[in-house]
Amino acid sequence: MSPLDTSLQDTAAPDGVCFGCGSSNPHGLHIKSFWHEDGVHVMAEHVPEAKYCGWPELVYGGLIAMLVDCHSNWTAMAYHYRAEGREAESLPRINCVTGNLGIKFIKPTPMGVPLTLKAKVEGEVGRKSRVICEVYAGDVLTAVGDSVFVRVDTEQLAANAHGR
Repeated sequence: MSPLDTSLQDTAAPDGVCFGCGSSNPHGLHIKSFWHEDGVHVMAEHVPEAKYCGWPELVYGGLIAMLVDCHSNWTAMAYHYRAEGREAESLPRINCVTGNLGIKFIKPTPMGVPLTLKAKVEGEVGRKSRVICEVYAGDVLTAVGDSVFVRVDTEQLAANAHGR
């Protein structure tokens, strides 16, 4: 099996519980992100269910934002693994959180069409990675995310959660 055959989520975090991309969340969407053969972009595809419409026949913008958030976060993490010359399943795990999520809605996104997400890291400063994520409905660009993801120490994050 090549690295392109197994999603980043299933490789690096098979126990993930995120609603959007967690492989172990029985109620989640199970977004799957893969390195593109160009070695620069990370790709995903998702077909929204009818219950995620925001207007008749159009995808809810909040769902698009979640797809961009999850996929871009995995793009940032995959970038860190590659930059360190590590495989995605290697330990310790690399984790990022959303520092800033920006979405520009360009055209209405129709229901019933596979959505393709194409993302890449545009820049990095310290622990922060800027990720650009394009959302296509078929061949039509419908949204672009321009977001920042911050690499975190998971134990430290958990210790400081909710004012602990």
